[in-house]
Amino acid sequence: MDDKSKVIFGNTISEKKYNNALKSKEKYIKKYGDDSGKNYSAKLVDNAVLFEPLGVKDIRVGEGEGDTPFDTEKGIIVGNIRMGFGHYRISIAMASAAHALGYTPYWMDLNSYKDTTCTKVIGAQNDLYSLGSRLSQKSKLFNKSVWEPMNYEGFRQLSYNSSDQKNAELMAPVFRNVPKDIPLIGTHVWPAQAALHAGMKYVVNAIPDNWPMALHLAEGATHTVQTHQSYMGYRILNGFNKKKILKPMPAEDLVYTGHYVDHELVANIEKDCDMRMKRKKDGEAVRFLLTIGGAGAQKELFAAVIKYLIPAIKANKAVIYVNVGDYKAVWDELVNEIDELNEYSTTHFNDWEDTKTFAESAIDGTVEGVHAFWHENIFEAVYCTNLLMRSADVLLTKPSELSFYPIPKIFLKRIGGHEKWGAIHSAEMGDGTLECEDVPHTLQMVSLFLTEEATLSYMCERIKENKKAGLYNGAYEVVKLAMAKKQ
Repeated sequence: MDDKSKVIFGNTISEKKYNNALKSKEKYIKKYGDDSGKNYSAKLVDNAVLFEPLGVKDIRVGEGEGDTPFDTEKGIIVGNIRMGFGHYRISIAMASAAHALGYTPYWMDLNSYKDTTCTKVIGAQNDLYSLGSRLSQKSKLFNKSVWEPMNYEGFRQLSYNSSDQKNAELMAPVFRNVPKDIPLIGTHVWPAQAALHAGMKYVVNAIPDNWPMALHLAEGATHTVQTHQSYMGYRILNGFNKKKILKPMPAEDLVYTGHYVDHELVANIEKDCDMRMKRKKDGEAVRFLLTIGGAGAQKELFAAVIKYLIPAIKANKAVIYVNVGDYKAVWDELVNEIDELNEYSTTHFNDWEDTKTFAESAIDGTVEGVHAFWHENIFEAVYCTNLLMRSADVLLTKPSELSFYPIPKIFLKRIGGHEKWGAIHSAEMGDGTLECEDVPHTLQMVSLFLTEEATLSYMCERIKENKKAGLYNGAYEVVKLAMAKKQ
């Protein structure tokens, strides 16, 4: 097998950088061991949250044999990791599209096999990334001198991909007893890389961001992107070795698909946008959805928006949905900080049936006050936002994976330089604002949605036109591509 850390799309890595990749792998072996000789079992278990709506089954590794056989005809693996909420959200979109197209989605989270070297390596890097995200929000110096450069240029270099590929060799053993002829969609590059090292035959690497970076390369897979700007950047590996001109990625390895969005949201775009505009014309309260990321950052921005909207809440001119994911402490801090928040709030805490009932009834019904959502279960924590999205008028989010979703959006300040390109693309497509880099600009946009009709109407019309153009069909296209690789 070719060494994927030594030559990347025909571009040779320097001896020094290659040795650094070898040292990175050895460091992890020394710390977490090498389980390449282990014969990990693999079995299928219904996902406790996603089986009922989407038919999702978990692939459990190292937990013994199961009774349900893998379906090598209709099965499709969504390979992912929990690193923040973004990759889980994209994975749910892929599972939703697969289910809608008549396939059986298998959920394979490489960060969930706690006794394996694979999960230990991913967990260590996840912890570092989460820490960096939180520090970047608390320290302008750290953000400017460390976090932004790393997320913007550090991850962009081929040398970073070289090390990642070498580390991914340690993740391959979890695929030992997974059938190799089932197509796999990686919604993070590590599952895609690990699958290829393990001999999986049909791998699609669904790239999440709109800023091309070598971090996301998995040579041997078909790479998919959500934007044309991203397509051109990956095609020529633009800036992946600073100013050096590199050999391009082969055309057959790269496909533009459009945005990765859940079937349930795409199928209801017209109805949901029409309901948003009708509520606005009828003078009903504007519904703002605030969703916190998996790193638990941006609580301060949430607090500023909620404080600003409290008078409108009292006057029944605004409604707030707050999904704090699995970070209940964030809600507790908000309540302690904001006078009257408790008075106007209804909490939907750790009760999935209650959350689903509320989300469904809110689509056509009336809503008042503040509604807070917290769930310990990671699937509930992430999918809660999807359910609330349909009845919300405006989503407030950092410009990461949610920047591609078909709902009017106010973009909060980014966490990491690569995210800013999500806001740029959304503003160009007309379904989101520019990135609001501080509190005053954020509140300016909140005020526009609250006090006038034009901005909401403009974005809703653009979303409907974008749907006609197929912009939001990316998840379907990725699934079709993965299944077609078998043929």
